[in-house]
Amino acid sequence: MPLKIQHYLIICIFLVSCNTGKLHVVADIPNDLKEVSGNEITTNSDLIWVIEDAGNRNNVYGLNDKGYIVKDIDIKNANNMDWEDLTTDKEGNLYVGDIGNNDKNRKWLSILKISNPENIDDETTAEVIRFKLPKGESPKDFEAFFLRNDFFYLFSKEPGKSILIKVPNVIGKHTAEILSEFNLNGKHNHITSADISDDGKTVVLLNHEKVWTLTNFTDDNFFNGKLTKLPFEHDSQKEGVCFIDNNTILITDESNDDFGSNIYSFKLNN
Repeated sequence: MPLKIQHYLIICIFLVSCNTGKLHVVADIPNDLKEVSGNEITTNSDLIWVIEDAGNRNNVYGLNDKGYIVKDIDIKNANNMDWEDLTTDKEGNLYVGDIGNNDKNRKWLSILKISNPENIDDETTAEVIRFKLPKGESPKDFEAFFLRNDFFYLFSKEPGKSILIKVPNVIGKHTAEILSEFNLNGKHNHITSADISDDGKTVVLLNHEKVWTLTNFTDDNFFNGKLTKLPFEHDSQKEGVCFIDNNTILITDESNDDFGSNIYSFKLNN
């Protein structure tokens, strides 16, 4: 998308002084935002949109390329039960995934639609998509999702076998469709965020120390193609990922004392 490419050119100027493993530091995240759990860039805005997770404000923040907060939008009809990820559509609408379920005690999870956030001053009301798992399926914790062809795809965060589910982008209540089970072998395989490239050819699944790419898949059978693990050589509480272009992702991590709380870029094909 042209604005994403424009934003990427701006970011390149700031790939300056710090190379943390294979990650390039783009900017610091403001000290007020210690638990950033998702990030996204929309079609109509050059801002980096971020949220915080459970226990924080019901707000969406727009950061400029230096990491400064230039938009602070209060979602008046929302309660931050556990906001975990962001995604967007081709019209520039922003979607907040209130999908975390650490205690496995939530039957209904929510996705909040914020229409064209760049045009909002300081508060708005979101449209709400609610969903539950099919009958008989035990509650799951989700931290990662993206939108593709008017469906949300959500990846559960499990220590072993996880599930991929599908929910329609339609305001109202739904029962999710379970598409597949998957197991990312090895230690430290919890998925904390996900995105799909604008050309629809690459899915990324984020972890604290690496990213997996899913390519050469057919339709929405994302795990029937090629799975590649790309280590960062850097370990922090990374919680947000989005594409800048088809080969470059933007990553955010949480603050841990003096460690983390940065915006990074990472090329999938170095």
